[in-house]
Amino acid sequence: MVRASVTITMASGGLLVTAENALSNSAGSRTPSGWIVTPKIGAACSSAWYLRVIAREATDLAEQLHHPMSLELAMCFKTLLHLDRHEPELALQQLAAIELLAAEQRLVFMHSPEVFRGGVLLLQGEVRDALAVLRAGLQTPPGHSRSRPYGLVCLAQAMASSGEPAAALGLIDGEIRMMEAVGHHRYEPEFYRIRGIALRAQNDVAGSEAAFAEALNSARRRQMKAYELRAATDLARLWGEQGRRGEARDLLAPLYGWFTEGFDTADLKNAALLLADLS
Repeated sequence: MVRASVTITMASGGLLVTAENALSNSAGSRTPSGWIVTPKIGAACSSAWYLRVIAREATDLAEQLHHPMSLELAMCFKTLLHLDRHEPELALQQLAAIELLAAEQRLVFMHSPEVFRGGVLLLQGEVRDALAVLRAGLQTPPGHSRSRPYGLVCLAQAMASSGEPAAALGLIDGEIRMMEAVGHHRYEPEFYRIRGIALRAQNDVAGSEAAFAEALNSARRRQMKAYELRAATDLARLWGEQGRRGEARDLLAPLYGWFTEGFDTADLKNAALLLADLS
């Protein structure tokens, strides 16, 4: 018998909610098809999309509970944590652990391994290979469901970075319409930010600036500080190129100053380098 309790801060639609979940049955529940995900692990992973560090705690809890499917889910979110922090090597290590667990426990993949690998290749600068792997991964059953939002973000970014800005814009515009229709806005700031990158590649400076501004506003509405920093960095860089260095500093410096940790991450390093250049 294991008793554990954790306070999880969840962000949903811009509203912060604090919920304490307790689980006393270490065996979990079963369905005719096998293990189901425990409420505790499911809640932890749900909030991990917004507060990434929860993924680490979810993995620890699943291991303590000896709950294979919960462990796989938590490890998938931990992989996404590493990808979002631009840590491709750690993401690959986590993916290998997921594949080993799935083989040992005969579990189905909840997420597409190919989509994860495509994200890794994109971070490593292997854009052409990333395009091929992402397109293949998005055609698999997991690629059509759980992995699809993240996979499409990566695919759009790979297109925008490989001389296919028009294709990226077509994909992004379709996904934005879909998000507006279903009310699912998890990656909305990133889609708008990548839209700005694609428009910049087409020399549409005004359109690029508007897209970065929309990414910034979307992230602010949803209190997604990491995505807000990315959008602010891209917008500040564009303003700096236009000679608007003071405006760029005024935008980026307060946001960078908000962070108290994570200065070893790629996003904060990029922001720090840009601020130094703007000084």
